[in-house]
Amino acid sequence: MPRRILALWLPRFGADLSLRRAPVAGPFALVTRARGADRLEGLNPEAAARGLAPGMGLADARALVPDLLTRPADPRAEAQALAALRRWAVRYCPWVACDGADGLVLDITGAAHLAGGEAALRADLLDRLTRMGFAARAAIADTRGAAWALAHHGRAGIIAPGATEAALMPLPLAALRLAPETVEGLARLGLRRIGDLMPMPRASLARRFGAEPLLRLDQALGRVAEPVTPDPEPPCRAVRLSLPEPIGLMADLEAGIARLLDRLCAHLRGAEAGARGLLLELSRVDGGTVRIEIGLARAMRDAAAMQPLLARALDGFDAGFGIDRMRLSAERVEPLPVRQVTTTGAQAQDDMADLLTRLCNRVGFEHVTRHLPADSNIPEKAFTTAAAAYSEPARDWSWPASPPRPLTLFPPEPIAGSGRAVPRRFRWRGQWWQVQAAQGPERISPEWWLDDPAWRSGLRDYWQVQTDRGARLWLFHTPQRDGWCVQGMFA
Repeated sequence: MPRRILALWLPRFGADLSLRRAPVAGPFALVTRARGADRLEGLNPEAAARGLAPGMGLADARALVPDLLTRPADPRAEAQALAALRRWAVRYCPWVACDGADGLVLDITGAAHLAGGEAALRADLLDRLTRMGFAARAAIADTRGAAWALAHHGRAGIIAPGATEAALMPLPLAALRLAPETVEGLARLGLRRIGDLMPMPRASLARRFGAEPLLRLDQALGRVAEPVTPDPEPPCRAVRLSLPEPIGLMADLEAGIARLLDRLCAHLRGAEAGARGLLLELSRVDGGTVRIEIGLARAMRDAAAMQPLLARALDGFDAGFGIDRMRLSAERVEPLPVRQVTTTGAQAQDDMADLLTRLCNRVGFEHVTRHLPADSNIPEKAFTTAAAAYSEPARDWSWPASPPRPLTLFPPEPIAGSGRAVPRRFRWRGQWWQVQAAQGPERISPEWWLDDPAWRSGLRDYWQVQTDRGARLWLFHTPQRDGWCVQGMFA
């Protein structure tokens, strides 16, 4: 059976997707940042009819069309929508793959008759996409390259088996999916159409332009195979439980969660993976669904350790008239290979991670933080703040080449004093402080390659001073401005 490939092109995919979610009236375009300027990426028919084109600068476009409406392009949302369309297109054949950022390719070999033939399949596909709000072009040919060329640069339609070469001859060289610079180089030699490339010596073309033009030509003509290979679907780490009778007691819910956790952890152990986030979905008899999501500070697959976290999340849960379905999924998964049991403190690390899990699920993962050392001599830049659940504790906080740093740092607070000598008595925070001993100075210069407003006054001379109140303070003097400030307090 000869192979038959359908190439689908969505020429205004980004703009159609944005307008499908939030329609507007009048000329519309998506804007992206490219080559140092805001440029148009996707247009609706009204904008194209008024002379705008993709790649045009936004300033030039607004000069031509003052009432142009724009939105920023969202490549991530477009990729997710295209992946959803790929899954939807499996209704026509089992082999469907994404083709670039705005197209699909379907291997309909042996499947067209299920839809009434190739013409009926193509018409049904285009009709459904039109009702969804997408402009689409589709072509069917013997090869993937030929179908792509006809969908993008030819009269999209159906090419009879064996008529591929004749259909490709009048098309431009860009229909072979060549790089723009290669197309320009061939055009300088007078080669503008695929038919012009056929009689040329292959060895000469390969020496001057590389193997790409010949490879694409052979793929379009079927001399080199180009299979349709869909991306593998990510594994679904989820288990479900359907109940013969609705349940509502907390003990029954906990028993169901325990069964789900045992099955989910068995899947994770087989994949040598651990969950970093769990999603529990409880379907009520009245049609409502309750979603309970918890995060984990470490990758886990221990059902006994995870069950109390889910049970605590059920506090105050209203089962309504009862729960008839339960689904538990691992939303975020990380590799977790088998670890040899030792006595080197691994259990203590796990206990700390479990404590972080309980705290973070109560107050939020972004609110539990830890400090990590940073490579800077500037006191307030010598550390960074990171989420404790997603970072490892620092193993070395020592500064072997620097004097000790204070336990508490705060923005500089000016005090009365002048000259390079440490003031013997000063007023700070409403109290008088008597200096009994001083150690220093430690000179710290600003990072000249960064413009830090706090350090525009220049270098600083830091002193450790012992006061009569027992506190050890960190004072610095700024020679350029002849002033003293307090910035820290030692333990």
